Amino acid sequence: MIDVNFLSSIDLFAEVGPDLLEPIVEKSDVQELRRGDILFSEGDTANDLYIVLNGRVAIANRSFDGRESVIALMESGDLFGEMPLFRPDGRSADARVLENSSVVVIPYAPVKALYIEHPEMLWKIVDMLAERLKIMDIALADSMFLDVTGRTAKRLLELAGENEEFELPVTQEELAGMIGASRERVNKSLASFIKLGWLTQNGEKYVILDRKQLEIRSS
Repeated sequence: MIDVNFLSSIDLFAEVGPDLLEPIVEKSDVQELRRGDILFSEGDTANDLYIVLNGRVAIANRSFDGRESVIALMESGDLFGEMPLFRPDGRSADARVLENSSVVVIPYAPVKALYIEHPEMLWKIVDMLAERLKIMDIALADSMFLDVTGRTAKRLLELAGENEEFELPVTQEELAGMIGASRERVNKSLASFIKLGWLTQNGEKYVILDRKQLEIRSS
């Protein structure tokens, strides 16, 4: 069970008073998921939005021949599944659990009631959707102007964050889906970084040896 303090820590609800959040909290639930679980599939009827408590969830599309493209990686504190709240067309992508995870499930009904009674709060939704659009624009530009090696370098830096040593939170197949290339081409890029001395692999972990060169290659 979540509380008002947790919900107010999420950007979407940060400016909403505790008394207005209480009805949403009362209708919310926590769902435990295992790696490989499908939270929803493209085309499914949508009734809830989600917040990741812990773990990771991939938002992905599939091509006609079954290839997967991971368009977003949701981690602790990330909110997703809100689009059909405003346009009930069904889910536009799949949500697949990458590791054992806990997610908060929030029904649309109390959220809709909040915005009907307080439409001025919809500006927060506008901010969130504008940020999502910006991210999609960047991803589209990357696909056009960066080759597979450049996109691999950029994704590695994003996954590493400020850490020099990190473990990939996804399989190589999933990493390839995030980059939008075959696993073989992504593995070739990783091998080239190691050969150049920019990266080294230690079991399941990678260590960044030359962040500057990876940054140059990803720009």
